[in-house]
Amino acid sequence: MTATDFAATFTLGDRIVHRLGFGAMQLAGPHAFGPPRDRATCIAVLREAVARGVDHIDTSDYYGPHVTNDIIREALHPYADDLVIVTKVGAVRDAAGAWLPAQSAADLTRAVHDNLRNLGRDVIDVVNLRVMGEGMSVGDGPIEPQLTALAELQRQGLIRHIGLSNVTPRLIAVGRAIVPIVCVQNMYNIAHRGDDALIDDLAAAGIAYVPFFPLGGFSPLQSAALSAVAARLAATPLQVALAWLLARAPNILPIPGTSSLTHLQENMTAATLTLSAVDLADLDLVI
Repeated sequence: MTATDFAATFTLGDRIVHRLGFGAMQLAGPHAFGPPRDRATCIAVLREAVARGVDHIDTSDYYGPHVTNDIIREALHPYADDLVIVTKVGAVRDAAGAWLPAQSAADLTRAVHDNLRNLGRDVIDVVNLRVMGEGMSVGDGPIEPQLTALAELQRQGLIRHIGLSNVTPRLIAVGRAIVPIVCVQNMYNIAHRGDDALIDDLAAAGIAYVPFFPLGGFSPLQSAALSAVAARLAATPLQVALAWLLARAPNILPIPGTSSLTHLQENMTAATLTLSAVDLADLDLVI
C-alpha cells in the first residue's frame, strides 16, 4: 500500500474530486471563532489551493460564525464549475464561542439559507448533518427529524447531497434508510483509528469518508514512530500523517486546513510521499 498521488480521485455525491481537499476551519480565529489575524493571507491560501488543483472545500457557517464562508466567497466567487463546497449544519455558536446544538427543522433550514447567502450560492453541493455528542464524543441520535428536514430542502433544490458528521455506524445505517448518504465525516487520524472497520464498509458502498482533525486538530499529532518515519523520508511528521491517510483507503478524502501558504505547500507535497511496507509497519506503533 502506498500513498496515493494527488491526482487520484474519488466520487463525492455526483462529482469526482481530488482526494486531498481543504478544510476552511482554520481560516477563522482561534478555535474557529472570530476573525483571522491576517485575512489577506487566508484569501491567498484559498486561491493558491484551488490553483494547485484542490476542488473540494469543507466549511461551515458556524466557523466564525460566518467568517470562513465570507472569506471563501471573497476569495473564490464566482466559483469554478468543478469546485465542490461541503458545509455542516446542526450547531451554532454563542457569544463566548461555545458550540450549541441547533437541530430543529427551523434551525437547519435557517443554517442552510445562511450558508447559501454567505457563500453566494444558489445550491450547496453537500450538507452534512453534524450530530452533537458530549464534548468531542460521537453523537448517537436521533436523526430522523433532522434528515427529514434536510431532505425537504434537497427536494426544493437548495441541497444536492446529504452527509453525516460525528456519527456512529448505527446512525449511518439509520440515515441511509432515510436518504442517500454520500459522505461521513468523523474524527480519524493515524493516532485515532476507531473507525477502521467503518471506513472499509463505506468504501465497499462507494461512500466517501472525510476525516476531520486529520492532523490532530487543536493538538497536533506527536509520536516518536511518526517522527522516525518522517526523518527517513526527509518529510515532516504531519506530511507523513497525511500520506498515511491517503494510503489507508481509497475513499478517504483528507481535508487539512491552514491559514499559512507555507503549510499549504507542505500539505500538498504530502500527497507525493510513498510509504513502504516498513514505514507502514512502523506507523502502526503510533497506536
